[in-house]
Amino acid sequence: MKKIDIIVPCYNEQDVLTTYYKETQAVVSGIPDCSFRYIFINDGSRDDTLIILKGMAASYDNVRYISFSRNFGKEAGMYAGLSASTGDYVIVMDADLQHPPALIPKMIESIDAGHDCCAAYRTTRKGERRIRSFFSQAFYKFNNKLTDVKMPYGAVDYRIMSRQMVNAIVSVSERQRFSKGIFSWVGFDTEWIPYENVERTLGTTKWSFRGLTRYAMDGIFSFSVVPLKVLSVMGFIIFAIAVVYALFILIRTLAVGIDAPGYASTLIILLFLGGIIELSIGITGEYIARIFTEIKHRPIYIAKESNMDNDNGCNNENNNAKGTVLKCREVTADETTHQ
Repeated sequence: MKKIDIIVPCYNEQDVLTTYYKETQAVVSGIPDCSFRYIFINDGSRDDTLIILKGMAASYDNVRYISFSRNFGKEAGMYAGLSASTGDYVIVMDADLQHPPALIPKMIESIDAGHDCCAAYRTTRKGERRIRSFFSQAFYKFNNKLTDVKMPYGAVDYRIMSRQMVNAIVSVSERQRFSKGIFSWVGFDTEWIPYENVERTLGTTKWSFRGLTRYAMDGIFSFSVVPLKVLSVMGFIIFAIAVVYALFILIRTLAVGIDAPGYASTLIILLFLGGIIELSIGITGEYIARIFTEIKHRPIYIAKESNMDNDNGCNNENNNAKGTVLKCREVTADETTHQ
């Protein structure tokens, strides 16, 4: 009997939780030789998500939840679930049913066949605005060119992973996480399966255009130093142009004397160089900000309450190492020091 944990990050998902559980359970209950446990992560929801999760945990033996002290983001939610999981296989999926539960049997077949991971990618973006689809496609192309972490267009977090791969992901200790990149960076054999985009019918999306833009920047800056190298190349090019232009001005002055006109060209050059300098400072600042965040060693998340103490196998070693405390046992003085 294989034990499979399903990690479900939740933020203000009161409208979909019950439907999600029933539809997913209807699929997994028909899979032989597998037992499923749900680990819902309440990421500081402001609605009745936690109340519903407590009700579900009281009604269903296979429902567990971890509730954060505030909103730490989906990345922290996925990490919390992976850290707490103990199953032979682990599935990560959203609660909004845009990740079709019907794919789970096929995913299990893939990993049973010897793959370490089976992940899904969208072949269409039906229902999305064109501008959002355009920028999404641009991100994947840009990311694959700038980093060594390659992702197919439309890749999502929906996947099943072996215990070995999950342990490898949990061992990556960075605070500012970009899970799509980490999934690829740790390696392991991954099979990609396509599916058509499913429009959300319950609740509303929590991703704004600004949030997605920031998320894309996190992905690039977390796995690539190409922007810094580009700045070095740009600096050298501008320096070379400046030297050539200086020689030109010197020769022209010696040949025909001082020429007063040139205000417009001088202003354009100053604005151009000023823009380059500001851009350079901004990009460098993004990397410095990440260094600043990492060296403080703050916890990735803080768990306020959980019913994971109902499981003797609760994996607290990874959680406490990253500074969070679940109810399974008390945190020791030594662990607090390392936080």
